Order: sequence, then C-alpha cells, then structure tokens
Amino acid sequence: MQYGESKLMSFRTRSGCRSGLSCVWFVALSLALSGVVVVAQSLAPGQQYQRPRRANGMQPEADTARGISSPAVEEVGEDEVVRVDTQLIPVPVVVRDREGRPVTGLTASDFQIYEDDRPQRVAAFATSDAPFEVALLLDTSGSTREEVGLIRRAALSFIDDLRPGDRVAVLSFNTAAEGRGKVATVEVQSRLTDDREALRTAVGKISASNGTPYYDALARVAEDVFRDPAAPELRGRRALVALTDGVDSTSASDFASVRAEMLEAGVPAYFVEVDTEDYVEDRLLGDCEDGGALRLSRAQLERYRRNFDPRADAADYSDFCRMGPFERMSVSRALYQLARREMGLLASETGGRTFEAADLRSAGAAFAEVAAEIGRQYSLGYYSTNKARDGGFRRIRVEVRGPVGAQVSAREGYRMSQGE
Repeated sequence: MQYGESKLMSFRTRSGCRSGLSCVWFVALSLALSGVVVVAQSLAPGQQYQRPRRANGMQPEADTARGISSPAVEEVGEDEVVRVDTQLIPVPVVVRDREGRPVTGLTASDFQIYEDDRPQRVAAFATSDAPFEVALLLDTSGSTREEVGLIRRAALSFIDDLRPGDRVAVLSFNTAAEGRGKVATVEVQSRLTDDREALRTAVGKISASNGTPYYDALARVAEDVFRDPAAPELRGRRALVALTDGVDSTSASDFASVRAEMLEAGVPAYFVEVDTEDYVEDRLLGDCEDGGALRLSRAQLERYRRNFDPRADAADYSDFCRMGPFERMSVSRALYQLARREMGLLASETGGRTFEAADLRSAGAAFAEVAAEIGRQYSLGYYSTNKARDGGFRRIRVEVRGPVGAQVSAREGYRMSQGE
C-alpha cells in the first residue's frame, strides 16, 4: 500500500448661444467633452480609452456615500496582466486582532494600500454580504482513510456553518482501476451549489484512496471548479478550503505549477492542516510484506531527493523497502516539513490562512473558524499610480489603522502587462 501524502475626439464647435439656458447647457457639454480629451491625451500612443467599470458591491467612496450604483469592473487575477488606466485592482482583505479573531466595523479610511511601497488611494471599498463560492477539498487518503466518517462529519459541520446562498463544490480522492493496478484519482463529488441536501449527498459519497493526488486536486480547483469567471456579485468572493496534511504522493502536477495556477485564479487558500505525522511514522517502519504497512512512493522519494539531497544519484532513492528505519523516518519528516511550508506559502500569497488540527476530531473546530473568517472579508480596490507597462510583478501591501497589533491578510501582488 502506498502512503498517500495526504491558477486585460476631439470636439470642435463654432456655434453661439441664443439663450441663457442653451449657454449653460453648451458650457456644461464643452467641459464634459474636454474632460474626455484630457483623459485621452494621457494614454499611451495607440492605447484606446475606456471608461472605468466598477466592481459590483465595491463602489468608489464618493459614489457609496451618495448611494450610486455602477456597472461591474473587470477584475484582475494574481498573475493576470492589467491596463492600469481602465481596470480596478481588487484586494480582498481579512483583518484579525492579536488573538486571531476577525475585526469588523472598519471603514475605507482605516485602510492604506501600497504598491511597491508607494501609497495608493482606496478607490473602492465594501464589507460585502454577497455569498461565497467555496471549493471544499477533502483528503481521504493513506493517513486518514481509516477515519472517513470523521471527515464526513467535519465537512457537514463546515457546510452548516456557511451562510444561506453560499455555494460549495466538494472534491475528494478515490481509487480507480488502471490496467492491472489501481491509481488514486481526484473526483468532483458536487459542482458549485447552495443546495444543502445535494451537498450532504455528495459528502456521503466520499471514500478512501490508496494515494494522495493533492497537487492534482489544487490544479482541478483552478482549472475546473473555478474555470469560468465569477458572476459580478461573486467577484472576489471565492476560496479554496482544504482538509489535508499537504503531503502529495501520486500527482502528475508539481507544487510550482499549481502555485502559479492558484495565484492566477486569485483564490484565497485556507488549509485545515491535520497532523498525521506520528500515525504515518509508525506504519512506515513496518515490514514491506505487512499488509498494514505504509511505504513512500517513488514520486515522494524523488521529491525528497530534489529538495533535500539534490547531488545524490536517483538510484539511491528508488527502493523504499531497502531503506533502513532511520532513513525512512528522516525522509518522512522532511516531506512533512516541506508540505507545511508549501501550505503556509500558498495561504500567505493568496490572502488565505492555515489552521492547525491536532487530529480529525478537532478538524470541526478549525472548519468553524474558516467559515467565520471567509464571511467577514473586506473588499478593497485601487487604480495603480504606476503607469509603466513593464511586464513586472507589482507587490501589494495593506496597512490598517485599526486595533493595536491588528494583522492583515491580503493578496500579495499582480503582474503588469508588457508595453509594445
């Protein structure tokens, strides 16, 4: 048995005024059109002017105060290219106090956005009550396969904690026949839906697998579940929530590729990190002939060699069963450390968070924290003051004038388009 570790007029007039009213109208029209001329002249040669569109639920401060609603803005993913003159850059933000609890009641004036350390004006702000769309990934492999019932109960509790209208897609791992053997697969048990009964049925269908295609599952979230653009009312209101130990064993994908896909998708990643390390170590030390023993896959051994012993010959890590107990334990511990770093990095870069769960029995409490946090997210937006189209990565930082010691989680940047 293999051990499953666990994403772009000018105007001329010659006529005069025949009445006071027509003069007023004429002057107003002239001023309005001259404004268009000024904006058009500020654009780069060949760049077409387009009136900015605003994000639904994210009104500019002046419009919000007057109760004015506006069309939706075209949003920008983490690695998408943008034209700064016409597109709002959305920045989902969560603020927590010293104890890690979400801070509510803040206003636009409480936030300051920086792009590459240059202050930017908050052009849009909302504490949106719009629903969320969540991809719920449940790791049912190797180290957790004996407690699928606990995973089902934790998942159902999380779904019950979401608000009416929130939509969920459920993904899990399964085992499928391939030739003479079996292979671990990623299955979408339910597409995005707010039908609670359908979600309960989907959760009831999850089963165990003999491997962990964890990276493939992240790719499936970016490429499939969140493939289509969000509806205007759901822009900036999507998230991945994964119950896993983050240790991959069978994926065709690798972390670098799925990290790029998740950043491009602009989806915050929340991880309920289950501690399965002791469980795995005990079973890795068993004899390979023992049916209850676990073994590290070739993909895992190669990942260890690339990350921790790159000068070693690949043949040195080709046969798990020939390794001694100390070597097996050393490799397993290194892979767990790598998994925790990867989950922490992806959560930080996307504006999400990791939640530790000592075991599956405590996963429900961690899920409750995730559900509470994603429903209290602030939505900010700004137009960059940097007009250069250099193709570079623009780093975003958000500061809050809130409680002393408040912590901010937000997206870390975006990529600018390359000028012609």
